[in-house]
Amino acid sequence: MSASPTARSPFVNPSNRFGLDYEAEAARLGPPPVAISDVHTHIAGRKAARLFQRVMSLYGIERCWSMSPLEQVEPLQDVLGDAIQFIAVPDYWSKDRSHAHGKGFLDRIRAYHAKGARIVKFWSAPRGIDYAAESGAPGLLRLDSESRIEAMDLASSLGMLFMTHVADPDTWFATKYADAERYGSKRSHYEPLERMLERYAQPWIAAHLGGWPEDLEFLDGLLARHDNLHLDSSATKWMVRELSRHSAADLESFLRKWSGRVLFGSDIVTSDEHLVPAAEKNEMASKGNSPEEAFDLYASRYWALRTLFETDYLGESPIADPDLAMVDPARFGPMDAPELVGKRLPRDVLEMLYHGAAARLLGPSPQTPSR
Repeated sequence: MSASPTARSPFVNPSNRFGLDYEAEAARLGPPPVAISDVHTHIAGRKAARLFQRVMSLYGIERCWSMSPLEQVEPLQDVLGDAIQFIAVPDYWSKDRSHAHGKGFLDRIRAYHAKGARIVKFWSAPRGIDYAAESGAPGLLRLDSESRIEAMDLASSLGMLFMTHVADPDTWFATKYADAERYGSKRSHYEPLERMLERYAQPWIAAHLGGWPEDLEFLDGLLARHDNLHLDSSATKWMVRELSRHSAADLESFLRKWSGRVLFGSDIVTSDEHLVPAAEKNEMASKGNSPEEAFDLYASRYWALRTLFETDYLGESPIADPDLAMVDPARFGPMDAPELVGKRLPRDVLEMLYHGAAARLLGPSPQTPSR
């Protein structure tokens, strides 16, 4: 389908550079070919969850898996019911980082599991090197560290699947991580992952297309070497920027070859702080300052991903992408965005990406009968 947006709204912000009416845009896109399972979200805040529920309904999202704070599991279930499942994560807000990612994480894995979580997330992005150094425990977040292996042993004994984040965009390695002596090469971050994939045979989900949507050939080799590895499509700005550069034929070929092993994800982050203005907010909380901005923040991600995968849209993304200015500040500003090139994937490919892969790996939704 064609996807030239026409609906307009007065709310122009970094998630809505063109002032699109994302509710009207959802109606124009129509329902997806199959109800979508989003395996990668960060849902928090009861009020924000209600707004997110509306966005899910508009864009055909049947269920999501969320890295929500342990303390919010029941409140979020009260809002979203069976539409939300949970992924175990450490207490990232703890002042004692060594404990939070060590013995404290073991306690939280058990607690999440008792609340029904069947996936545990091991975050090992390159910026974790700085996080660990600041905590006084270098190597704390390395995927094959002693504390991580202890947590993996526990999660494995509980029958849990693993999710991980092991690399960041090429744009970041060209800028934030340019100090190779400190951060290593991008390829070096996959060495611990491959060792752990061999050590733990249960299914893994590598977030953000394995951290390398820029290089489908590399991902092809990674998937070929490890039959327990799956990928998700989360991190919308990153996916839009990099997948737009691949031809539709190449992306379709990749998804067909690895059918059932690439799952849909958005990386949407919700927070009640997005609904109100405040003088001081952290980076994530500052992405919204009213219910209207929060709606645009959440809805824009589904609009962009569905437009990328389903349509022949050709034009700038409505979502500002600061990575452009980070790499080339002379050419781009913080509100600029890359070209979004729709791939118009065939229906059967969309059905597997949107629903089938998650149903195979994580089970059918309560609303969807087994076949």
